[in-house]
Amino acid sequence: MALKRPKGPAGSLVVLEHDSTILRGNPLGDPHRRKLAVWLPPQYDGRRRFPVLYDLVGFTGSGLAHVAWKPFGDNLPERAARLIREGKMGPVILVFPDCFTALGGNQYVNSSAIGRYADYLTREIVPFVDREFRTLAARAHRGCFGKSSGGYGAIVHGMKYAKTWGAVACHSGDAYFDFVYWSDWPNTLDELAKHRRPRLREGRYDALRESRRRGLAAGKDDGRIRQFLAAVWKKEKLSHPEGHCLMNLAMAATYDPDPRAPNGFRVPFNLETGELIPERWRAWRRHDPVNMVARHRAALKTLRGIYIDCGWRDQYHIHYGARLLSARLSAARVGHRYEEFDDNHSDIDYRMDVSLPFLYRALKP
Repeated sequence: MALKRPKGPAGSLVVLEHDSTILRGNPLGDPHRRKLAVWLPPQYDGRRRFPVLYDLVGFTGSGLAHVAWKPFGDNLPERAARLIREGKMGPVILVFPDCFTALGGNQYVNSSAIGRYADYLTREIVPFVDREFRTLAARAHRGCFGKSSGGYGAIVHGMKYAKTWGAVACHSGDAYFDFVYWSDWPNTLDELAKHRRPRLREGRYDALRESRRRGLAAGKDDGRIRQFLAAVWKKEKLSHPEGHCLMNLAMAATYDPDPRAPNGFRVPFNLETGELIPERWRAWRRHDPVNMVARHRAALKTLRGIYIDCGWRDQYHIHYGARLLSARLSAARVGHRYEEFDDNHSDIDYRMDVSLPFLYRALKP
């Protein structure tokens, strides 16, 4: 949509403030009072009730990001209004929770190192929205969707919280961690090495001794992670390597939290030698959707709809994970719809023209 000319009723956006008991005192000291945006369709008249879709944004995003002005395309409320106007879907309520953290985001799960964001969504935000608005307050009429980390959150919520959600849509969601994350860890180790103390010096290097420094073999921080975080938390603009390093630390805090470890989590590689720590990587792989299907097959079968898609040029190689996830679902005889398209990981909100109508059809009264 290079020429932006929205037409017709736009619905209304309401921004509320929610005071969370669950996020109060979270490990990162992030705010427990947060803005919650809710979009009401033009048909919202105070009498009818509507299905509800929750938007789980990607890493570094927040709920309000998807209601902001977009110069050449639709934001999410505009997109939903257009799809309703074109008859491609019926009216729904859209909810935009804010789950941003000091680590740049989270994966919408509970973590002792980040906070209880799965509980925040399912035990606080969902009941709050059902009280405040005319929703069809049942899981059969409630769904969630997202892209990237949000897509991961959606598919994992469909597995672990199927009593809350009736249908889910996953756009380019993190899957097959051996491909998605592993290859980027050498860059993360290089970025963290800038904060190593003492600094490296030219000359002799005792690799065995250095590999055993301060719990590195157990995936613990020797101080460089803490120094890195202190440095980036003072910045307003992060470099590309810093942003990816922060992301990998957020994933470590999500997939391998440990209250006894420095910073509250462990990492899957020795920070000095880069050697894989098998026990730590196993902790990550337990959270990989491709490995979760077998454990959550029964819950997945109760969903009214599962939609997954990914671009076959995804720069993070997520299309391989998406294919594997679809294959695992098919092998488990879990009904779902999987699509691919000619694009990469970036700027693919237009794919919601497919997923939002899919979710509406699955959740409509």
